[in-house]
Amino acid sequence: MTDNDKVPELAESEFDEFVKEGNVVIDFYADWCMPCVTMAPIVEELAEKFEGKIKFGKVSVDDNDALTKKFCVDSMPSFLLFKDGEVVEKFSGAMSIEDFEEKLEKFT
Repeated sequence: MTDNDKVPELAESEFDEFVKEGNVVIDFYADWCMPCVTMAPIVEELAEKFEGKIKFGKVSVDDNDALTKKFCVDSMPSFLLFKDGEVVEKFSGAMSIEDFEEKLEKFT
């Protein structure tokens, strides 16, 4: 877990359980990726705003090669939206909080 429990760091062993129920956003990131660093506070803010509607988690691409390959993550940050364990949308790159929030509003 990270310092912010609203966006826990997930290992491969806990991933399936985390995404299996409800609406979930997973942030695939790398510490060395500047757009990922830019998006981190936005993701944390939206996790707080959507608490109770959407769960948020994050996966380090450097530490979770199997998950990165399984979901064809080839650019970062990549955001996968799950509904009851199934990917329903994927988008990548840095964006404004307003643009990200708009995508999430459609998801809830």
